[in-house]
Amino acid sequence: MERRSLGRLARPAIILALIFLGTACASHAPQDYLHHLAGSEARSASRLFTPVFWIAAFVFFFVEGLVVFAAVKFRDRPGREEPKQIHGNSALELTWTAIPALILAVVAVPTVLTIFSVAAKPGPNQVKIHVVGHQWWWEYQYVGTNPEVITANELVLPVNKPAYFTLDSVDVIHSFWVPKLSGKQDVVPGRTNTLEFTPFETGEYYGQCTEYCSLSHANMRLRVIVKTQADFDAWLQQQQAPAAQPTTTQAQQGQQIFMSNICITCHTIAGTQASGQVGPNLTHFASRGTFAGSMFDNTPANVDAWIHQTSLLKPGVIMPRFGCGETNYQPPAGFHCISDADIQSIVAYLESLK
Repeated sequence: MERRSLGRLARPAIILALIFLGTACASHAPQDYLHHLAGSEARSASRLFTPVFWIAAFVFFFVEGLVVFAAVKFRDRPGREEPKQIHGNSALELTWTAIPALILAVVAVPTVLTIFSVAAKPGPNQVKIHVVGHQWWWEYQYVGTNPEVITANELVLPVNKPAYFTLDSVDVIHSFWVPKLSGKQDVVPGRTNTLEFTPFETGEYYGQCTEYCSLSHANMRLRVIVKTQADFDAWLQQQQAPAAQPTTTQAQQGQQIFMSNICITCHTIAGTQASGQVGPNLTHFASRGTFAGSMFDNTPANVDAWIHQTSLLKPGVIMPRFGCGETNYQPPAGFHCISDADIQSIVAYLESLK
């Protein structure tokens, strides 16, 4: 009976282990700063982590080794007298107090140096960005740009140029983290925190909020796209341009529907009457590869599904569902759904905003 019980316990344990291994080996971009780091702050943290890890590992195995040695050598045996007691041995107690203190003192030196080296310091040649955390998406305001560049979820930076961030939240505590580029920084309502790092390699890096912020915390993701200086300058110039005017009949109809609906109370599209501050700035929406907190690829099908079923796809989101004919759905007071054809026109308009 006991063997069968152990077998029943072993099976779920093996399944759980396989699940964890599967998630660790996922093919999408890993979020860690142990391998192939591309940011100054992440590399500084890694340089600190490596020696501290090996010191901790040595202490662990040394202490556990002594425990195992003592348990085996001095185990109770028939006829053996009670072992000699060593409490009150001042020399021994001073020794095992001094050694840990000395180890901590040694570890403290590189730790303090790293803390000072990664401390955010604004400089004249940095890219300055104001990061605003929302439930559940990120807003990026490029400081000093004229016209002002405001985008969402996808942060674009130039390679080999320091970036300086000020971080605020409009609702609850969030935490900004791009593992391969930087460490974590809390984003707290009523308090401005800072962060600085330099990306050393072009490419796309994944991050997310790491402070639980209610229902869709796991859906508050982000991407950092590092470009060459020339490509970054071209991107910045493109983002400063006014919103593109729709050229197709369907996109033009979508613009009219968008501007005559409550969309304009939440979203901004530069050069139009849409000036809402609640949701992401959509001026160049189609230039982004993802949307909705970087949850979905920016494709017409995904945008259509999002407008139809926002709160089903992202629990707790403020944006209401616009799809008509859904069962068991009570829209907010004074709100009216939009037909499938009109939603398709809105999607065509949004996808024209390059």
